[in-house]
Amino acid sequence: MKAASIKEIKQELSTRSQSELLRLCLHLAKFKKENKELLTYLLYEASDEQTYIESIKIEIDKEFELINRQSFYYIKKSVRKILRTVKKYIRYSKKKETEVELLIYFCIQLKQMSPAIEKNTVLFNLYNRQIEAIKKAISFLHEDLQFDYNYELENINN
Repeated sequence: MKAASIKEIKQELSTRSQSELLRLCLHLAKFKKENKELLTYLLYEASDEQTYIESIKIEIDKEFELINRQSFYYIKKSVRKILRTVKKYIRYSKKKETEVELLIYFCIQLKQMSPAIEKNTVLFNLYNRQIEAIKKAISFLHEDLQFDYNYELENINN
């Protein structure tokens, strides 16, 4: 089965009734966990972005506490999992401010972790890639926000 394009789907959805759209949305939510998470964000959390960011930061903290620190193998797996989750939440929001704030917080947590990430090349490179992603996202923001976030980024690296 070939999936229809977004344009085709949009046209078809515009012809459907409100009750049919509701039924389709509920069916999507039942089909996959990510769809349900996205709908939850759009319906309940999109109106208060700061609370959304704070809840994700709390989740990041919990995940960093649960990391098995016996070997760098387990640390790398856990850090990658945390980063995947953070990126998923960033995709839900689609706001550059949210992206910058969450990635900066992720990098702070990664930098404070023990054993130090400098002892492992993979973790250190992952950290550096996220710093570059933050710099790229900052370049799309308003000048005042750029200044604030660049200052925060400098504090991380020192």
